[in-house]
Amino acid sequence: MIINNNYLQMKKQLTYIAAAFLFAGMLSAQKIDLNAMPKPGPTPAINIAKPKTFQLNNGLTVMIVENNKLPRVNANLTMDRPPYYEGDIVGVSSIMADQLGNGTTTLSKDDFNKKVDFLGANLSFSSNGAFANTLSKYFPEVLGLMSDAIINPKFSGSEVQNSKERTIEGLKADEKNASSIAERVSRALMYGKNTSRGEFETVESINKIQLSDVQNVYNKYYTPDNAYLVIVGDVKLDQVKPLVEKLFGNWKKSNTKFTPIEPASNVEKTEINIVDVPSAVQSVVSLNNINSLKMKDSNYFPATIANYILGGGGEARLFMNLREKNGFTYGAYSSMSASKYSPEFSAEASVRNEVTDKAVKEFMNELNAISTVKPEELENAKAKLKGSFIMSLEKPETIARFALNQKVQDLPGDFYTNYLKAIDKVTASDVSNAVKTTILPNQSRIFIAGKASDISEGLEKLGYPVKYFDPNANPVTKPTAQKVDANVTIGSIADQYINAIGGSAALQKITSITTDATTKVQGMDMSMKMIQAKGGKMSMNISMMGNTVQKIVFDGKDGYMEAQGKKAPLSNDQKAEMAKETELFPELNFAKSSEYKLSGIEKYNNEDSYVIKGEKTTYYYSVKTGLKTGDVKAGEGGSIPTSYADYKEVSGVKFPFTIIQNMGGMDINLAVQSYQLNQAKDTDFK
Repeated sequence: MIINNNYLQMKKQLTYIAAAFLFAGMLSAQKIDLNAMPKPGPTPAINIAKPKTFQLNNGLTVMIVENNKLPRVNANLTMDRPPYYEGDIVGVSSIMADQLGNGTTTLSKDDFNKKVDFLGANLSFSSNGAFANTLSKYFPEVLGLMSDAIINPKFSGSEVQNSKERTIEGLKADEKNASSIAERVSRALMYGKNTSRGEFETVESINKIQLSDVQNVYNKYYTPDNAYLVIVGDVKLDQVKPLVEKLFGNWKKSNTKFTPIEPASNVEKTEINIVDVPSAVQSVVSLNNINSLKMKDSNYFPATIANYILGGGGEARLFMNLREKNGFTYGAYSSMSASKYSPEFSAEASVRNEVTDKAVKEFMNELNAISTVKPEELENAKAKLKGSFIMSLEKPETIARFALNQKVQDLPGDFYTNYLKAIDKVTASDVSNAVKTTILPNQSRIFIAGKASDISEGLEKLGYPVKYFDPNANPVTKPTAQKVDANVTIGSIADQYINAIGGSAALQKITSITTDATTKVQGMDMSMKMIQAKGGKMSMNISMMGNTVQKIVFDGKDGYMEAQGKKAPLSNDQKAEMAKETELFPELNFAKSSEYKLSGIEKYNNEDSYVIKGEKTTYYYSVKTGLKTGDVKAGEGGSIPTSYADYKEVSGVKFPFTIIQNMGGMDINLAVQSYQLNQAKDTDFK
């Protein structure tokens, strides 16, 4: 039951072709010499409005940047404080932030939200501040709502419980997500899982959070001490200053003393850290190290340019190597953070399981080679970074960020006015020197979340120490394949499954299966109707609000695909592949076919499962119950894993009512509403 995305690829191809014709026509009309490189113009002078600054008695620093081009105002509140350790209630700050805007001591939740909607404003809160965007004529009211939510929050046990339940639901959804596992475990290993920068939320830590914990973290950390309110837009200082003093003057400071950040250091020698994600069809690879880079350092601009050349975009070395040259991934990138509290370098990509070791090798080749850059790479990087900087000046939030950075990062007053000149001054030698302290191939932690049974052997041959960890960053021994009892065969596994769902006689009577299911994709409700019949016949219709999004029909010999009202015939390869699936239950033919191989026992959908591999599909069956726990189908855009759960009986045969497919790293949870047996008609496949 694979949701086909070929029509998206086809749509993209048509777009590219149309763009190519348009571009070719423009070139022809203008008679441009394609061999001549455009000459960069002179570096322009930059004039950036300086904020007008004042401070309230409670410590809140306010910066006003007047910009009357548009009748809009942005207000950005940021608290400059080091990370703090939450311990066994980690996640409490996020739960606290989720309460802000849920009503105040003066306004109910509904009334608060109605006012925000009526004013057409954007208003959001985080554990580290708040943001508002509004028309200038409504700014006083919107700022009033922001201050009311911040200073007079209404915390309630029921709302805290709702936040906890939503958070736990998200954590459970991420349990098998390699990207989520990689994000939390790599930081835990880099900084230490029992530190302010390395701890992460768990179901247990969220469950322990009480209303009093939320109130305590608010009183202690959500305060004006060392906080900055940056207001940019169509405002006047003489009008805004008394307004801010009135709205925020009563916000009480806490004088909280922060514990020094726990020290962290890089590994002495590069090593590979693996977390086994048995259901992963791709490995999430990240290379990380800690440095001491600050924005005011002389190395800042050379390091920024080095990172751009290495992994800053689609023409950078990592992308050109891992995607364009080798086809290991859809994209490979790197980042260089000069964060005040956590400066670090990282490079990352999601790659196919079978090329994980080769991808790591190429990553390391590029990290080792970045100390030398070519003149044309240097000039291109400078041009791109300067262009991005100039374009960013059109956004009010950019000016707010500049004003905040100058205060928080202790930057010189002319840092941004001289930004372009600073880029121009960088030489290849400067880049080489910066790399020595910011990109450390010999002291990097190579972190991989992936299917250990597929990737370990190749990674262990690369010559780096290899260590294994569980999804909670605890060290574990290398996962080993469980031995299959000598009496277990493909035939016995198939028989166990067939008997578990109803028996061979019951399955043989089924000539068609009609499945109706619903799901949400990016918050939108979608419906799927799938009709399958013997002989490889299939009809699938995915709809949203009653309108067909995608339709695929195959009558066993021929078929078509329809998307957005456009119909296209299936390719010969697609038809040949679909025609192979003649049985509704492939297990009925397992024992007769030489295509399938029993390859061991692995965890799938959190259950020990027998693994049966076919040419294009790998099947998993619970050792305990015999039920199918999932399958992984090879597709044109990559493998698609599916898990099955919540089996219920329908007319004497058990079917899964929860089906989860992972498409491009995103889980699509199909909730089956009904199954109908033997109801299909020939017209369903026309």
